[in-house]
Amino acid sequence: MTFTTKHALIDPSAMARIDAAAEKSGISIASLMERAGQAVAASALKHYPQAERYVTLCGTGNNGGDGFVAARALRQSGANVVVHLFGDPARLNGAAKQVFDALGVTAEPLDRYRPQSGDVVIDAIFGAGLSRDVPADVDAIIDRVETAGIPVIAVDLPSGLCGRRGVPLGRAFQSQVTVTFMARKPGHVLMPGRSLCGVVEVFDIGIPHRILKDHCGQIIENHPALWIDTFPKPDDETHKFKRGHLTVFSGPAHATSAARMAAMAGFRAGAGIVTIAAPQEALTVLSTTLTAVMVSAIDGEDELTTWRDDKRHGTYILGPGFGDFEKARNFVALLRDRALVLDADGITAFRDHSQQLFDLFAIDAPRILTPHEGEFGRLFPEIAADSNLGKVEKAQAAAARSNAVIVYKGADTVIAAPDGRAAVNTNAPSYLATAGSGDVLAGIAGGFLAQHGPSFEAAAAAVWLHGETAQRLGPGMTAEDLAAAVRPFQP
Repeated sequence: MTFTTKHALIDPSAMARIDAAAEKSGISIASLMERAGQAVAASALKHYPQAERYVTLCGTGNNGGDGFVAARALRQSGANVVVHLFGDPARLNGAAKQVFDALGVTAEPLDRYRPQSGDVVIDAIFGAGLSRDVPADVDAIIDRVETAGIPVIAVDLPSGLCGRRGVPLGRAFQSQVTVTFMARKPGHVLMPGRSLCGVVEVFDIGIPHRILKDHCGQIIENHPALWIDTFPKPDDETHKFKRGHLTVFSGPAHATSAARMAAMAGFRAGAGIVTIAAPQEALTVLSTTLTAVMVSAIDGEDELTTWRDDKRHGTYILGPGFGDFEKARNFVALLRDRALVLDADGITAFRDHSQQLFDLFAIDAPRILTPHEGEFGRLFPEIAADSNLGKVEKAQAAAARSNAVIVYKGADTVIAAPDGRAAVNTNAPSYLATAGSGDVLAGIAGGFLAQHGPSFEAAAAAVWLHGETAQRLGPGMTAEDLAAAVRPFQP
């Protein structure tokens, strides 16, 4: 896809390099600060024109400089403005000192702020520049503002929020609006950062896109622009075998529903043929509950080997409702060079045998792992336990470790490839957290893999379509509703 700031997620360290490169190219930090502060003031007037007082809380860094510019612009508009400074004014330097000296308003110490009815806070204390827990003085102000119910506009990021991981550093402001510049950061879309940021507005302050592209990294927001061009375009010669044959493994007779939902979702996502491969005991249940989805008896490794060696059977889903962990491990070994979505019981089967799975996956093949939080921790315990890593970095590390595309599920599902690419999904509604929805997701991913889509793009598209379908259905939907409502893309 063509680079665009609309979907790029640029972490704070990369943004610092972008600022330095912009300055090196001849763009002054003062000019960037002026545009940023003016954008904040414009946002404040747009969202809270009724404010009786704009209270600008500033730090001594460039984020504080943005706040000083905003305070000056609001004052020039005729608004009532007060400024509180966290830190010693003697620490101000560069562009931030210049705008502070020209402000024409006496800055009170931060701890003297007492919320009043009609206040709107502009939080310009830290932005993305914090790498430690918020100091006690700032924690106390956050508490004071929250208790009083004062609306907050955050500059770049709510102070206290890690821009890389999206987690509070001890404590963070809850903002109603966050104004950021050029592109969002991972912290704007990862949970709980997404909730703490409120509405995120992105302003172009004049940094050339070529500079952003040079430093932007490989993290983006999941969106059709990422993968839509990789899907095959139907033509007059398209037939069911050309669209791929998807095999979904089922558990025993009492546990076939997960496989059935995955199979239906894969079918509706565009796979040409879908077969549920099941133990002999489950055939009666399956054959009386399925129509277009076919059923085949595969009890053991010999039957699977025969099935696998038929070249028409190229793509597999293993895990939903499977149950038998030892059998799952043996089946994965037989499918180590095939396109595979490993989900649910298929992942749990390797919780004490993770190295065995990684060794099997050393052979390059299209494969997707779809762990939720608990499954991720069981399969990648050391990565999961590293508190210095954010969810994106954990997914990237797991993808590199397993040589598979990782779909790290949650409200902020992260899709990561072994080569370091990562996408954060943002369109999943809260009511998607319902029993069986993961089976549907596995089915969609398998349906896309069956159509020979690249594994990273197939996984990202599946996650996006999963969320979009749930949005279309609305609250109260069930996994059965979701599987029945899936529709293929029309590139």
